[in-house]
Amino acid sequence: MGIFRRGFALLLTVVFSVFSVATVKIGVLLPFTGGLAAAGDLVKKGIELAHEEKSTALGEKIELVFMDTRSEKTESANGIARLIDKEGVVAVIGEIMSGNSLAAGEIAEKRKVPMVSPASTNPLVTQGKKFVSRVCFIDPLQGTALAEFAVKTLKIKKATVLTDVEQDYSVGLSNYFIERFKKYGGQVQQLQYKSGDSEFSAQLSQALAFGAEAIVVTGYYNEIALVAQQARSLGFKGHILAGDGANAPELIKIGGQAVEGVYFSDHYHPDAPVTQVSKKFVEAFVKKYGVKPSTLSALGYDAYMLIVSAIERAKTTKPELIATAIRSIKNFQGATGAISIDKEGNAQKEIVILKVKNGDFVYSGKLNTNVLK
Repeated sequence: MGIFRRGFALLLTVVFSVFSVATVKIGVLLPFTGGLAAAGDLVKKGIELAHEEKSTALGEKIELVFMDTRSEKTESANGIARLIDKEGVVAVIGEIMSGNSLAAGEIAEKRKVPMVSPASTNPLVTQGKKFVSRVCFIDPLQGTALAEFAVKTLKIKKATVLTDVEQDYSVGLSNYFIERFKKYGGQVQQLQYKSGDSEFSAQLSQALAFGAEAIVVTGYYNEIALVAQQARSLGFKGHILAGDGANAPELIKIGGQAVEGVYFSDHYHPDAPVTQVSKKFVEAFVKKYGVKPSTLSALGYDAYMLIVSAIERAKTTKPELIATAIRSIKNFQGATGAISIDKEGNAQKEIVILKVKNGDFVYSGKLNTNVLK
């Protein structure tokens, strides 16, 4: 009887092995709680839509493994370590905050597992790394584009730049804006704040005394909205500009009428589709969620699809070969446009300018990045 039981158990094991479906695990490292939880949720929506459309790679089922960074650098590093060491993921999508991606990227590089950031734009995120790439443009281009727009389109000559000194993203974006703005003879006043600040009257009073024609807030949507509210209440009539950190519905929910007219540089807008994939993505997103997709959702979609494309190009699930395949991608047709990944892991793509109008983000124009170099 004992021999029969052992034989039957062995037979069940063999049968289970034959009929079980192998899976390819892709990690998703995003802020689902904390200061940027709203942004993390937007990226997640795009990733989940992409996963529904393309749920297999090399004939194997793709499993998404989500990890919350709590909007913190330490949790980003701990989270990616858990994804790689405990979950066995072959690639990671994340993070979105540049500081968090820098922390996570160090772990990805040591473990030799590819990480693709949807929205971290600081150049240091990929600098000197072989395994960290991104589907977004970088701050040298974004900051330069914003300055070009401020000078050539808005005719601004004096600007106050508010920099979040706790965010690598904000510091870098500020520097590149200021460098190009000064190139055209513009006068700049740079002032500081910290993530989570809610009172900006001291900085805004200095901006008014300086005679700023524009206030440029290089951080994220929470503080941008509060700055706009307080600036308008103090009587500021000039332009308010920002980078892609402004793009979240919370900017309008928090800022209300005060953010009307705010301009910001961005990666994409659903009303200006640039590829056939863009159009199909918008239709599918609206059908699934009932609203038009945000930039972050489109970038999350592209990050997932690019990783899957790299897996199929590499014809293997070995992380090192997937990383190599990612760096070889050219003219990838994504929701945010055609993406080519250069040797540094950065995406070559166009930049658009969006504006808050009637409580919505509207397309204002695009810039050819070739003229910004």
